Formats: sequence, structure tokens, C-alpha cells
Amino acid sequence: MNLALPMQGKTLTRDFTASIVVFLVAMPLCMGIAIASGVPPEKGLITGIIGGIVVGMFAGSPLQVSGPAAGLAVIVFEIVRDQGLSALGPILILAGLIQVAAGVFKLGGWFRAISPAVVHGMLAGIGLLIVVGQFHVLFDAKPLPGGIDNLLAMPGRLLGLAPGGQGAAVAAFAIGILTIVAMLGWEKLRPQSLRLVPGALVGVVAATLAAWGLSLDVIRVNVPETITGAVSLPDAGILAQFAQPAIILTAIAIAFIASAETLLSAAAVDRMHNGVRTNYNKELRAQGIGNLLCGVAGALPMTGVIVRSSANVQAGAATRLSAVLHGVWILGFVALLPWLLREIPMAALAGVLVVTGAKLVSLVHVRHLLHRYGPLPALIWAGTFVMIVATDLLTGVLVGLALSLIELLPHATKLKLGIDERREDDMHEIVLDGTATFIMLPKLTAALDRVTGPEGLLLNVERLRHIDHVCAEMLAEWIQRRREAGQVVELKGANGRLGQLVPA
Repeated sequence: MNLALPMQGKTLTRDFTASIVVFLVAMPLCMGIAIASGVPPEKGLITGIIGGIVVGMFAGSPLQVSGPAAGLAVIVFEIVRDQGLSALGPILILAGLIQVAAGVFKLGGWFRAISPAVVHGMLAGIGLLIVVGQFHVLFDAKPLPGGIDNLLAMPGRLLGLAPGGQGAAVAAFAIGILTIVAMLGWEKLRPQSLRLVPGALVGVVAATLAAWGLSLDVIRVNVPETITGAVSLPDAGILAQFAQPAIILTAIAIAFIASAETLLSAAAVDRMHNGVRTNYNKELRAQGIGNLLCGVAGALPMTGVIVRSSANVQAGAATRLSAVLHGVWILGFVALLPWLLREIPMAALAGVLVVTGAKLVSLVHVRHLLHRYGPLPALIWAGTFVMIVATDLLTGVLVGLALSLIELLPHATKLKLGIDERREDDMHEIVLDGTATFIMLPKLTAALDRVTGPEGLLLNVERLRHIDHVCAEMLAEWIQRRREAGQVVELKGANGRLGQLVPA
């Protein structure tokens, strides 16, 4: 495996600059996500370091950044609540091994076949749970065990009727609101010359300065004096834990959800640039190595994360060196300036997560699904969202996947998809014959990925009887990306939803 990183002058400068931007975005998020997960903030920082340095070296997606993800905060909170912090290590070691095996056996394409309605419903449910949980942290209080409990307790907390009343919590709430206002105000009003300065950093700095300058009695971040103090190596009882059914099932769930979020994030990052495309199986292996190491270190699980990745692309990153360097900067900051981290109010990090969670609860995607494909994909989104909020993350995802199978029922006896490839001079023709559903997505993407030359592409869909929203979205994005890169792509026989999405 080639781990060499490009070091040309112009490329190095772009990667160095981008790494600083990503580092500034990542620091508050790493700590905030750890707090939302019910673990000490340094656990998130360790995951950010491993995600940057280790996963960055092995990554199959050159510009994607890995680290602790809001999408896993809810399930980690449930693990810590129900099984204890000691269970997290063996769960992540097993999950990492599962991801490595999935990459070795080239299963990356199957994770891409998960309905976007399930994924976006999952993220929206997680976003709401983060908002209602971190609302209580804004008052320097601990979240309640369940999402519904947190939601019902919000009015009492706001009115000072919750246990403990308001008292000193007023100062913490003011700090949290200051963070939120500073973040949103900066993102809306920042000058173009400072567009790369992240709103989360501005919010946390403003809140920290206010708490320090006014000597407010609020709870602050507690991190160990040395980076080694943040590492919790497995104990002698870990082998017995590997045999527990609860550990095995949770590891499978973590591996599945983390892989799906990572590969969908990688696909989104690919749409942001025209450079090297993601090698999904290689990315899976890298994520597996990262999660295995996080398990050994007693840290949080990781995924590819879209907020840090988009900041990386927007900052002009050229190679994976920027992701590696951002991990180095986190390591250096934690090692050299832990005293500075201990000045950050917990309510400030809660404010960052309230904004982050609210952004995940986006209705744009469900409106898009309803407009383009009708009520069924929107129902999948809603079912996933409601079940995650009402029960737990794994149940919600399983319900979403089960609802996705409804799309197959009208075509249950005709699920085959024939793909015929022909090459003539400067034109590559692909003929699709049959039914294109999400279970055929790996086969379809493999055929499209084989079109690597400069020749034009004729996509003949005259004999395509049906295409579901998963394949239609993928085809539309693939064709748009190829056309933006200057390649001639023609459609023959496009009608229905494919004709609406992609002009022939």
C-alpha cells in the first residue's frame, strides 16, 4: 500500500492552509460530540487525532476528513448508559474489524445502495435528539436518558421548574445563547476575506472570553494534564466481553451505521471537486483501522464527516495531506495547551451542538423526495425519523430499511437488470435492460466506473422498465459530474423520473 504523500510546493501550501481551517472546525466539534455522547471531551480529541493522522494516511477518499461524528453520538450515549464506558472499547475493536473485512471483501458498493431517505431520516432524528439533549447542557445540567424525556423536560428547564431550579444555570444559559448567536451571526455576516474562519470557533472563543472576563461560575471543560491521560487501554477482561451477544450486536450496528455515513459523505465530497474519486473499499478499510485503534485507545467511534470535509474542500485542499496535518495540529494543541481547553465553558460546546443538530434536522431532502418521487420515499424518511426519536437509533434504521423493501414489491418478479457495454471508436455505449433498484446499485455503479477514458458515453435506457429513486439519484449525479468535467454524455430513451432528473 502506497502511503506516500505529495510534497510539491504549491500543493503543500494549499494542504497546509486547508489543514489549519479543518483543525479550527474540528476542535470544538470533537469535544462537543464527546460530551453529547456522554463521555469526557478528551475522548473526542483522541478520535480526531486518529481520524486525521492514521485514517488520513490510508484513506480512499483523498479530501474526506474523519473524526467523531454527531451521527454516532446518540448510539454511543446509549451504549455508555446501558453497558458502561468499558464496553465501548471492545465494541469499537469488533466494529473496526468488521469494516476492514467489508473493505477486503469489496462490500463498499453495497453501503451506497442504502436509500438516501433512510440516511437523511437517520440524520434528522439524530439532530433532534442532539438538540433536545444539549438544551439541558446549556443550563449546566445533564441530559435525561431518553429523547422523549428530554423533549418533555425542556419547558420546565427553561422556566426554572426542573430539579435544582435556575440559580447559577442562568449564567451558563447566557453563555450558551452567546455561542449560538455568535455562530449564526458570523456565518451570516462574516466578510469574504474571513470566509474560512468557522462559526463554531468564533462562538466558542466569544463565550470563553466572556466567561473568563466576567469570572462566571459555570462548569468548564475538564481535560487531563497530558495526552496519555486521555488514553484508556483495554484491560484483561476484554476477551470475555467479545463473547457477549450485546457487544457483538452493537458492534455490527456501529460498523453498519458508520460505514453508511462515511461512504455517503465520501460521495458528497466527490461532488464538490473534480480530483481523484473515492475508492470505497479502501476507505472502508481505513475507517476500520481507525475504529479499531479508537477501541484500543478507549476513544469515540469515527466516520467520514461532511462538515469538516466540506471545509477542507472549500479551503483548497489538494491531497490527503491536509487531513493528516489537521490531526497533527489537534495532537499538538492537546499536548501543549491543555490549560486553554480547560477555560472553555461546557455550555459553549452545547451551543455549538445545538446549532449542529438543528442543521441536521433539514426538511429540504424530504421535500425533494416528495416532489420527485412521490409519497413512498418521504414515508421512509418519516418512519426512520420518528422511530429514532421515539425508540433508539438502531430500531429506527432497521424500520427505514424495512420500509425501503416496499419499493421492491411491485417489481418482485422482475428485479433483474441487464447491462450491455459496447465500445465504438470514440463512444462508449451502456445499454440498461430491466429494473434498476437499489439492490442493483453496486452492479450499475461498477459498470459506470469502468468508463474511465476520454471517449463520450451513450447511456441507452430505452429498455429500462423501472428505476427507483436511489438509482435515479445516483445516475443523475454521475451524469452531471461527467458533463461538468467536459465529457460528452448522451441519454437515449430517457423518460419518466429519469427524464425529469437528467436532460438528454
